[in-house]
Amino acid sequence: MDELIRKLKEREILRSKNIEKALRAVPRELFVPESLRKLAYDDEALPIGYGQTISQPYTVVFMLELLEIGLGQTILEAGFGSGWQSALLAHLVGEKGHVYAFEIVPELCSFGGNNLARFPALDSRVTKFCRSATSGLAEYSGKIDRIIAAAEVDQVPTAWREQLKNRRDTRLPF
Repeated sequence: MDELIRKLKEREILRSKNIEKALRAVPRELFVPESLRKLAYDDEALPIGYGQTISQPYTVVFMLELLEIGLGQTILEAGFGSGWQSALLAHLVGEKGHVYAFEIVPELCSFGGNNLARFPALDSRVTKFCRSATSGLAEYSGKIDRIIAAAEVDQVPTAWREQLKNRRDTRLPF
């Protein structure tokens, strides 16, 4: 872990102390298949089954840094897979924040859900949906602070735009 964090800092990807704390609090090795645990802190994507991977730490940290997540925020996550990024998000939003995580592969819903369950305090901040995130959460229209997609998205769904709290954010690419 220390070596990975050092490399991410050296490459100027990891800048936030809060993200570093989240990485240390949520051991990646507990979110990969047991046979791959010795590779958990290599900076590479690892297979988790069903044609999916746990994302490369570089990629996850890069996205988290761009999101500028704050305590108490509400996050919509598309593609929770192993649950690692969900756990990191739950750590970053704190006790008053919440993560709504979606996964369409039923077996990964179980895998990621079981992995998150190892961290009850973080798991309590994540509502998991075993379905597509395309329609998001209509009941939260205008209440989502950030959206992160680890799943393939050809076009940003209209529902996501409508559910964001600050749709006029100039950093948004849509």
